Amino acid sequence: MRKIKYRKGRKVQPNGLEYTGIHKNKESEMQLFVYDVVDFSEHVDFEFKDLNTLIDSTKNNWLNVHGLNNLELIKAIGSHFSIDNYVLSDVLNTSRRTKLEETHDCLFFNIKSILPTEHSDNISVEQISFLLKDGILISFQEKRSDFFTHIRERIRQNSVILRTKKADYLLYTLLDAVMENFYITIENEEDRLEEIMNLSKTSSDPVILQRIEKHRDNFNFLKRAIIPLRDSLYDIKSIKDDNTFNVMQPDSFVFFARLYQKTLELLEQIDSDMSLLESASNFFFTTQSHKMNEIMKTLTIVSAIFIPLTFIVGIYGMNFDNMPELRFQNGYFYILLLMLVIGIAMIVYFKKRRWF
Repeated sequence: MRKIKYRKGRKVQPNGLEYTGIHKNKESEMQLFVYDVVDFSEHVDFEFKDLNTLIDSTKNNWLNVHGLNNLELIKAIGSHFSIDNYVLSDVLNTSRRTKLEETHDCLFFNIKSILPTEHSDNISVEQISFLLKDGILISFQEKRSDFFTHIRERIRQNSVILRTKKADYLLYTLLDAVMENFYITIENEEDRLEEIMNLSKTSSDPVILQRIEKHRDNFNFLKRAIIPLRDSLYDIKSIKDDNTFNVMQPDSFVFFARLYQKTLELLEQIDSDMSLLESASNFFFTTQSHKMNEIMKTLTIVSAIFIPLTFIVGIYGMNFDNMPELRFQNGYFYILLLMLVIGIAMIVYFKKRRWF
């Protein structure tokens, strides 16, 4: 889980540009889709200087940027589309929480994309940022991934709804695709949770408790990613009658309301799963306490059986000359027999009382 850390000696100004993510070896690439209901074109591996000739202001334009290491490219994009420098700094600063902001005629939205790590209890995080402005949607990804592959295919195959809607509907579909990763991550966590629940009932290995705490951290991290997303989507849903988001079409607000409902479902599911984790933790400690009680009960019974035997041995272990029965010919065997009878009698008595 990635945490926000203060970097001592960081010399970047508040609005300065510096990529703070972990994918520092990923080269920056651009991909451009230009489409409307009757026409479509896709451009890859082009130079930034050709961008102005490729964009068609009469159609929808989707510029997708993979890799955030090329600061000159990010600055050029910001300059070309008149994007404020502090907005670009939020694109590059991956430690920021989910944020929704409208500046002038530009809508900025960033979101955390979360997926489970294969063969591990960890989760991987990638920040994805969106800029919606003047019929163009710009998306920034830290690395190349397949989050939006199905959306690209829908554009190529002339999906009626997607090709007829404006760029704000494209933003909705991209956000919806990212939110699907939350469902995938929670489903994976629930599979691990079921495994932990079964182990907590059959094993006393302390590693189980470590796994419980690890998944509790994962769920808390998911909540910290979803709650600001919920708040941002609520802002869109609740002010659809105002003129706050000028770049969005009035009929598009209903789609963002659906995303808001999804965040509520996700948070409810996480709360339910965290309750199960708490139950697993309590069951583990209860099982441990029960086993400890069983051990202490067994030791107590053994000690209780040997107390009278130890008393007899202690008496006959005293070194007095005039003690009775010291010179009795078969006294040794009689005492052993007496000790055996006392031990068996106590075991039978404890058994009848169901003490073990």
